Amino acid sequence: MKWQGRRGSRNIEDRRRAGAGKAQVGGLGLLAVLAIGYFMGVDVTPLLQGGGGSGDSGGGEITEADRQAGEFVSVTLADTEDVWSSLFRSQVGESYNPVTLVLYKGVTQSPCGGASGATGPFYCPGDRKVYLDTAFFTTMSRKLGASGDFAAAYVVAHEVAHHVQNELGILMQANRIRQQVSEAESNSISVRIELQADCYSGIWAREVQQRFGTLESGDLAEAINAARQIGDDTLQRNAGRVPMPHTFTHGTSEQRASWFARGFDSGDMRSCDTFSARNL
Repeated sequence: MKWQGRRGSRNIEDRRRAGAGKAQVGGLGLLAVLAIGYFMGVDVTPLLQGGGGSGDSGGGEITEADRQAGEFVSVTLADTEDVWSSLFRSQVGESYNPVTLVLYKGVTQSPCGGASGATGPFYCPGDRKVYLDTAFFTTMSRKLGASGDFAAAYVVAHEVAHHVQNELGILMQANRIRQQVSEAESNSISVRIELQADCYSGIWAREVQQRFGTLESGDLAEAINAARQIGDDTLQRNAGRVPMPHTFTHGTSEQRASWFARGFDSGDMRSCDTFSARNL
């Protein structure tokens, strides 16, 4: 992905020096636990207590790797702003209000609760912000088998896609229904929310290539591989469990890759209507 030297977003809230408590998690095994906890919708913080972690009142030093990761996220976010502003005008007939992305190290707070390695990247409708610790990119590469800069860009684009859903009123309506139905039905709706975000991410990838020509050989394969590696069935197998479809909240590996590809192939937001689809 060609991102160096390109425009970055001004909608970055950098809390990496904010003095929030810093969770010191040791070992790649724990990183894998954190990642699996996030994608399976489980807060695994209790598993880490007493397991090699300690509090730190400082936000930590910003390393060169941190700086580069922050710049990468900023450029990726800027691309989402350009793409969705244009698509909202052409396909929705409305203006797009860009999301703010919060960068942090270790832990921070949001209206949706604490953000940490145990929660992973997420979008909070309460303040309309995406929360991201770029250390998660290391988890993706080393333990989830999802390496590459465009795999990381896919993660950012997916969380921004939840903001797109919020802008369109989809997220609020879906979450309202989720509160009124059984757990299994709620999980089923969650899967449709996540797969639509994957589809929107595919549209973003298509537009980035057509508008900016920034995709390089292998980039699209990195994103599709990342979508496959974080499917509910794959994560449950990798955790030593038999996949249980009624517990899925994000979709299977095949579904996630398929809906991303659908968005990339069509470029049309209407093709991402997972809520009307009979077969996901």
